[in-house]
Amino acid sequence: MPNRRTFLKLSAASAAAPLLNWSPAASSASPARRPVVVSTWNFGEAANEAAWTVLQQDDGYVLDAIEKGVGRIEADPEIHTVGRGGRPDASGTVTLDACVMDEHGRYGAVAALERILHPAAVARRVKDDSPHSLLVADGALRFARAQGFEPQDLLTDEMDAAWREWKEKNPDAVPDPPEANVEAQDTTSRGGAENHDTIGMLALDAQGRLGGACTTSGTAWKQPGRVGDSPLVGSGLFVDPDVGAACATGWGEAIMRVAGSHVVVEAMRHGKDPEAACREAAERVQKRSDSDNVQAGFLALRADGQAGAYGVRSGFDMAIYDEAEGNRLVSAPYLVPSAGAE
Repeated sequence: MPNRRTFLKLSAASAAAPLLNWSPAASSASPARRPVVVSTWNFGEAANEAAWTVLQQDDGYVLDAIEKGVGRIEADPEIHTVGRGGRPDASGTVTLDACVMDEHGRYGAVAALERILHPAAVARRVKDDSPHSLLVADGALRFARAQGFEPQDLLTDEMDAAWREWKEKNPDAVPDPPEANVEAQDTTSRGGAENHDTIGMLALDAQGRLGGACTTSGTAWKQPGRVGDSPLVGSGLFVDPDVGAACATGWGEAIMRVAGSHVVVEAMRHGKDPEAACREAAERVQKRSDSDNVQAGFLALRADGQAGAYGVRSGFDMAIYDEAEGNRLVSAPYLVPSAGAE
């Protein structure tokens, strides 16, 4: 439900705000669907299932659903790019980044957060219970503890062993340059053991409230202190309640260079459908990238419930759940095949 910070600002006018530069033809051709939830990669199906338990309720609030959905992935030790079980940085420390945005466009985020299992929940508290939008490192941990979050060890035995193996091969603990990191982390090709990267989720509840979240442990063996796109408003996530929402996944440095999620929302504002808007962001990433092997994927959810996705390279999936067709995984269109893909 809406928090105390926004209670006095709620009004019928804000709920009924018109879509800017909306295309009546697109709207009439695609009738509104709500509730609906979309998320990144194959683990998005499990995240959607958790979120749907809230969204299917008549009074289910969008951020409650999103927090529950991404929280399932944060808590899964078998997923090595988010939360518990995430791959550590070059020092062997798991650090987490996350952000949330609500139906009023209010934003909260944490970055380089250690020892807290659910960074997206902490990000929501930053939004609701502080005068700030982004807290980092020790400051974020202090805030989380003050909010009642209990610190715990997030480095699993499996990931500790993986880090030690990497450390033995890299005794000076100097991270690979960006191009090599992209290549090393590119597990997006179909048939691989695991999809990778951020869990990004966008949702629209039965009341028409739009929201989103991103949460990640970042790229493996990263330079300590490195923060990617996931907790940054306009890069990893952007929500404009009058237009729609977008989130990003992939090589954060490339996404940040173009403020990718903001590009998607602005493209929808100017009349592009969600898939075409995601393609525009993917094209900008490809154009501005310093690597020939960069991967980035974008999801979009328009304010009328229409969703779309696009990747720079093949292998990116969107999980989508709505009342009409249930929960399913959809292969996103892409600009170029991934290395080794047929």
